[in-house]
Amino acid sequence: MNQQTIFDYTIHLADNALVIAQRNSEWCGHGPVLEQDIALTNISLDLLGQARSLYQYAASIRNKMNGNDQATEDTLAYLRDAREFRNCLLMELPNGDWGQTILRQFFFSVYQYNLYQYLQRSSDNTLSAIAEKSLKEVTYHQRWSSEWVIRLGDGTEESHRRMQNAVHELWMFTGELTTPAGYELEAARENIGVDPASLKAAWSQTIAEVFQEATLDVPATGWMQTGGKEGRHTEHLGYILAEMQFLQRTYPDSKW
Repeated sequence: MNQQTIFDYTIHLADNALVIAQRNSEWCGHGPVLEQDIALTNISLDLLGQARSLYQYAASIRNKMNGNDQATEDTLAYLRDAREFRNCLLMELPNGDWGQTILRQFFFSVYQYNLYQYLQRSSDNTLSAIAEKSLKEVTYHQRWSSEWVIRLGDGTEESHRRMQNAVHELWMFTGELTTPAGYELEAARENIGVDPASLKAAWSQTIAEVFQEATLDVPATGWMQTGGKEGRHTEHLGYILAEMQFLQRTYPDSKW
């Protein structure tokens, strides 16, 4: 198996988790009620923990490829530019209101849930172990976010309107979740990873079931935004990285 493919695949998984964790963390102290503020903050920490495990594995692969390159989870998170990130565009979009943030998390959690179920059977023992551990967290993420989608979608006239608007804002970015990049296809052929196209039916079914209960309309399938998996991002990622990487880039190798 090509080590570069494993690295790219692992980095993609890590970047997804890190970027949406960073976005969700912006709600810390600003949630609508204290209990849900804490819940979303804990989800952010879960995703950050997943990202750490994946970055640590990716760093070990890079060091083997480049002869002890001294890559670490920190260098991969803080010293790469936007073009080197492989997260889906959905993760980097602005939070919007509470409903839009919840819906983004729901879309991603349903995808992660199906992904990690398959990834538990990866021939790569490290990825399999990370998936098994993460699935317990993601199961909760999916349940929590789906309950909020239903609560807001089938709530007041105002909450329903906001949720339907959020659907129209985010839907064009959901297709990238199940559109495979080259490294995903290669990883799937070697039973290292998963072809995300194989997850689309299960993802769509869960979305449709929750939307029906939430009285939300599923948009017709149309043109989808892509590019994040290959490093072509929106302007929003640059602002995320500018904030997240500021300390490390201003004071390199700082220690607490």
